[in-house]
Amino acid sequence: MSEHNILSISGGKDSTALLLLARERQPENMQAVFADTGNEHPQTYDYLHYLEQATGMQIRWVKGDFSAQITKKREYVLAHWADKGVPQTAIDRAAAALVPSGIPFLDLCIWKGRFPSAKAAFCSEELKRNPIQRKVQFPLMDTGHDVISWQGVRADESLRRSLLIENDLALTNNNGAEMWNYRPILKWTAQDCFDMHKKHGIKHNPLYEQGMGRVGCMPCINCRKDELLEISKRFPEEIDRIRQWELAVKEASKRGASTFFAAPSGDSAWSATQTIDVFVEWAQTSRGGKQFDFIRMDDGPLCSSIYGLCE
Repeated sequence: MSEHNILSISGGKDSTALLLLARERQPENMQAVFADTGNEHPQTYDYLHYLEQATGMQIRWVKGDFSAQITKKREYVLAHWADKGVPQTAIDRAAAALVPSGIPFLDLCIWKGRFPSAKAAFCSEELKRNPIQRKVQFPLMDTGHDVISWQGVRADESLRRSLLIENDLALTNNNGAEMWNYRPILKWTAQDCFDMHKKHGIKHNPLYEQGMGRVGCMPCINCRKDELLEISKRFPEEIDRIRQWELAVKEASKRGASTFFAAPSGDSAWSATQTIDVFVEWAQTSRGGKQFDFIRMDDGPLCSSIYGLCE
């Protein structure tokens, strides 16, 4: 029984530093894996190809498939929603919308009938962890191999991550094979990660010079106000895409309403009117959202890194 080291790569600063650290240590049976959510910016896809070329390490791409879940939900809607008092018009609408698109993020939300939120962040598990486990890690364990799951998470990113430890046993299967979570950069800072890039002569993802605090979904359900403003100014096509996704998920939901950003806690008045466009307009306002900022970002490829990467 051998040990396989599986690195989860996103194209962000942390996972790139993780990849470079692993490249230094050269553990046996090392494999880098990227889980494509379908909600990534094209520059991130380009960056992953760059990483392969620059490091000489192949990155395997996997993605989630929710077609079976959507089909099952459609069958349930047609068989049971009427018994629950759902109007036939709503049943017909949802049944017609419950069709897989082939885009993991969108299909996940169509299946769930809603977008993820900070309190229900099912996106990371369904779109990142599960595809890597099902397509890479579990098959190795099924044949009796142990798996070390390398994760590029840092303690200073969130309270939840600050409570993690560097090594922990994730699970043991019926064959006795084990999977361990390994977080070697847990105590690193963001600067430590960028320093690792410089040490190896590796460029960082260019999105970090375009106002992005994190690299992954664009936008992320947890993106900051200033980050959303940058996205709307630099990449309006991404906002257009989310607008279309809101309509698709709305049609597949029981109540006929679904917005990308979740309702504030305890706000029962939240409605389908709070679309991505409402938030983009809010992102253009000063603190409190009462007035538009007098100074606005100029058009053009200006550098606006929150990590001090601009020269």
